[in-house]
Amino acid sequence: MDKVIDIEERIPSLRERRKKRTNRKFVALLFLFLLLLAVLIYSQTPYSEIQEISVDGAVLYEEQRYITESGLSPGDSMWSFSEADIKKELEQLPWVDKADVQKDWLTNVAITIEEFEPIGFLERGGGFQSLLANGYASDEPVEKIDGPVITGFEDEESREKLAVQLSNLNSSSYQLISQIVETDRIEGSVYMTLYMTDGNEVQIVMGTLAEKLNYYPSVVSQLEDGQKGIFDMEVGVFFRSFDEVYGDGLPEEEPLEGEAVEEFEDTDPE
Repeated sequence: MDKVIDIEERIPSLRERRKKRTNRKFVALLFLFLLLLAVLIYSQTPYSEIQEISVDGAVLYEEQRYITESGLSPGDSMWSFSEADIKKELEQLPWVDKADVQKDWLTNVAITIEEFEPIGFLERGGGFQSLLANGYASDEPVEKIDGPVITGFEDEESREKLAVQLSNLNSSSYQLISQIVETDRIEGSVYMTLYMTDGNEVQIVMGTLAEKLNYYPSVVSQLEDGQKGIFDMEVGVFFRSFDEVYGDGLPEEEPLEGEAVEEFEDTDPE
């Protein structure tokens, strides 16, 4: 009977390769075991918990308000929440435009907030509240007034429409508004008086505020030096000086002319 000879004994290189493959498998399994062990140990230590929550971009509300709204607390597991879920939760707040949530290293959470910009300040109960660019009226009182004071506009719909109009104003016209007062409502149209920082008044309709007031600097340049009065922009554009309105005799409307006026004098109020 012929003797069977193992081919690996005849070819030492094959045996060496087999040994190396076995070693690699052992190292891989050992690494995986150690990794799982490290994760298990880590999950049982304070290093797997939230140690600090930072908030950047908070202006309207204090940082703690955003931490509370996020639902996160120091001591929670770093792996018990999804950044996307917290981001979505924060962006549902009516005054928040955008939010970002990131796990910072192993124990910190960083929240970044972009609030809607204030575009005016509602006069409420002897104080003021911020009216944001999306029409939301903040419930936080404000102390510094650095934009138009808004009087009236008690319903949410009219505030939203006003916010859209103010957001569409160019900066030069917007900065000239000192106060906006709701004066009347006729067939769904909101009529307003705007008190300007240059001493003039503007009577205008909500639906055409941005379209017409963007021309205000050009229109007011037609006045004589020192002349102040009331601009009626509800249909076309007319001017009455304060001397005519509050002086002796009946006031006379003085129609203004020029390219700026022609741009919108045919515009119907909404």
